[in-house]
Amino acid sequence: MSIPDHVAIIMDGNGRWARERMMPRYYGHRAGVKALKQIVKYAGDIGIRMLTVYAFSTENWKRPAQEVKSLMQLMEQVFSVELDELAANGVRVRIIGDRGTVSPKQQRIWEIAEERTKDNDRLLLNVAFNYGGRMEIVSAARAIAEAVVLGRLKPQDITEELFTQYLYTKGLDDPDLIIRTGGELRISNFLLWQGAYSEWYFTDTLWPDFGIEEFEKALASFRQRERRFGGISDK
Repeated sequence: MSIPDHVAIIMDGNGRWARERMMPRYYGHRAGVKALKQIVKYAGDIGIRMLTVYAFSTENWKRPAQEVKSLMQLMEQVFSVELDELAANGVRVRIIGDRGTVSPKQQRIWEIAEERTKDNDRLLLNVAFNYGGRMEIVSAARAIAEAVVLGRLKPQDITEELFTQYLYTKGLDDPDLIIRTGGELRISNFLLWQGAYSEWYFTDTLWPDFGIEEFEKALASFRQRERRFGGISDK
């Protein structure tokens, strides 16, 4: 086991990073974007095929209105400014999350990014925006129930394989490794179904400080593990 095919990251710690510097939280989010650019480039360089990042959760709407507004503006800026570079570097962009509750302008920005990069195959960058694992599972269950009511499916047709086809991550491999920065030891409603057998790596490093050296530490930890996919070790 060397390089994981699919790495997912909970990018935590932007606010605390900014507070340590007596700056507004928005300053930390902008620094977090710089860290993400570095990791995206490095992941593509070393052969990771998929990178999924937790950019904005369904719970983040509860944050102060000004911070939410700033995050939305930052998202728009990132996609407009960075899209050319992502496309040139062979990165395909895919948004996973609930699109129905964001503005038409934001939806259009996502559509442009996905269309512009759809043929790239060096690295698939999944951006989890307005995403929540519980909501994703409920939405899938609701869609399957509707299909049963309409006679398109029978209850006995429902398997794990079928269920995955109703998730936001339809067609994607589950993450091999999930990294959480910022020192918190919880999964925060991220990839609840997909992360069932993922290896986890937690670090105290705040996301804006998470560079290539820290990323390599996570990859080194992954390489040392024996994946059992649900098996119980007798060691």
